[in-house]
This record gives sequence, C-alpha cells and structure tokens, in this order.
Amino acid sequence: MSSEQQSQLAAALDAMWVRFFPETALRIQILEAAARAAQTGGLSSEERERAHAAAHKLAGVLGTFGLTRGTELARELELTFSQQAAHDAMQAEALAKMAAELHTIVNSRK
Repeated sequence: MSSEQQSQLAAALDAMWVRFFPETALRIQILEAAARAAQTGGLSSEERERAHAAAHKLAGVLGTFGLTRGTELARELELTFSQQAAHDAMQAEALAKMAAELHTIVNSRK
C-alpha cells in the first residue's frame, strides 16, 4: 500500500471515528454505570444485559480503529457481564477499573 493510500485510509477511519464516537461514548457510559451499580450491590439483570450488549459491540469495533487494548477490555467486560451470578465487591472493583481504562483509551483516540 502506498503512503497516499495509507493516508487516505487513515483519513477515512478518522471520519468514521467522528461519526461513530457518540455511540461509542454512550456504550462506555453504560459500562461505567453498570460497574457503579455492581459496586453498590444494585446491578439489575437489565443493567447487566445492557452492559453485556454494549461491551460486545465495543469489542467488535474498537480494533478497527487501532484500539487493540480497548477490544481486549471490552471482551473481558463482555464475558464478566454475561455471567448471571451477582458480582462480588472485588469483581465490581475490577469492572470499574476496566470501564475507566476503556473510557481513557476511547477518549485518547479523538
């Protein structure tokens, strides 16, 4: 691929990022809210399902934009939120840390 083609590809990805950033940011907010709810012991099954879906969608898209670590975190969050069991305090803290790191990664792409 020539440098001109690479530049065009990078510009196209940047344009797509701008277009899809609001949805991505909303999915991060869903994950952060679910992590907070888990920390207080009030994570409902609906919130868990929303968080699972948000993490699944993020895992599928972040790698496209070169955010490999974001994809890894989203997959881990997806797996954790797929579990039906209540989240204990240590797991809830880990969820919060992963969601915060994901937030930082996504915002660094702007």
